[in-house]
Amino acid sequence: MQSHGSLSLGEQQRALQNEPGFRELPRQVQQNRLNMLGRLYNMNPQQRSRMLNGVENLERLSPQQQQQWDHAVQQLHGSAIPRRSMMIHAIADLREMPPDQRQQVIDSPRFAGDFSAEERQTIRTILTVYPPNHSAGDTQ
Repeated sequence: MQSHGSLSLGEQQRALQNEPGFRELPRQVQQNRLNMLGRLYNMNPQQRSRMLNGVENLERLSPQQQQQWDHAVQQLHGSAIPRRSMMIHAIADLREMPPDQRQQVIDSPRFAGDFSAEERQTIRTILTVYPPNHSAGDTQ
C-alpha cells in the first residue's frame, strides 16, 4: 500500500497479485488480502495509518505473542454477538486512552462487573497491537 499509494485500487490489486509468493497462497487467503487492500484503499489517511501501524506492531510480536494475539482474536470472534459487540466497543473506547489509563479501566471493579476475567484478558491482548488513538498534539 505504501509503495503503491498513488495507484488506483485496481492497479494496487494487480501489483499485489504479482508479488512473489502471492499466487501460492490458498485462494481464500488471496481473496482476504485483496479485500483488505480494498478496505485500506477506502479508508481516510488517519484510519489507514492506524491500521498499518497495527499490522506493523503485530509483525513485531514474538511468535508466542502472535499466538496469544491470534487466540484472543479467536476468542473475540467466538463470543456470542452481544458479548462480542460489547468487547469491540470497549476496545474502541480503550484505544482512545493512554496505556496507563487503559490499564486502570480494565482493572476497575466496574469493568470487572461488565466483563469476565477471560474477556478482560482477551481485550488486554488485543490492545497490545493497537496503539492509542491520539491526535498529533497528544502525548503518551
